[in-house]
Amino acid sequence: MAPDEANDHDGASPDESTKERVDRELIELLNEVRVALPGVQVLFAFLLVVPFNQRFVELTTAERWVYYAALLSTAVATVLLIAPSSYHRLRFREGGKEQMLLTSNRLLVSGLAFVALSIALAVGLISEFVFGPGPGLVAGLGIAAWLAWFWYGLPMSRRGRDERRIG
Repeated sequence: MAPDEANDHDGASPDESTKERVDRELIELLNEVRVALPGVQVLFAFLLVVPFNQRFVELTTAERWVYYAALLSTAVATVLLIAPSSYHRLRFREGGKEQMLLTSNRLLVSGLAFVALSIALAVGLISEFVFGPGPGLVAGLGIAAWLAWFWYGLPMSRRGRDERRIG
């Protein structure tokens, strides 16, 4: 038996109570938010100062829309990634921790989707500005594909394999 098969599918030890599992999973989720948030904050800060750069006026109308989409998706990502912490603080000691965990998980996964969109748009925009529309499109779509695979495809494919093995 492989070491990770000693525990069930969510990493719980056999003697872990439901309360202990929910507490552990909530701590794990909040730690994951702490990892993701600084990168989003840096991207957001970068996007906030871009219009004040002298070369911003050189952007085409289409490039400005791509920039605006990147800015908005970064703002949405920031809101969604911070929401679990706010949710936790506002509901602290009111019970319903498992529901809070499930909701926070959805917020985090959605926030990461917007982070991926922001990154792809920013890479595409910068690549287009520096190298032209062809390389910009290739870079933006290429990064989007990598993000989709590593952040969503790979974990989901593993889940499918695990479910077939267990089921």
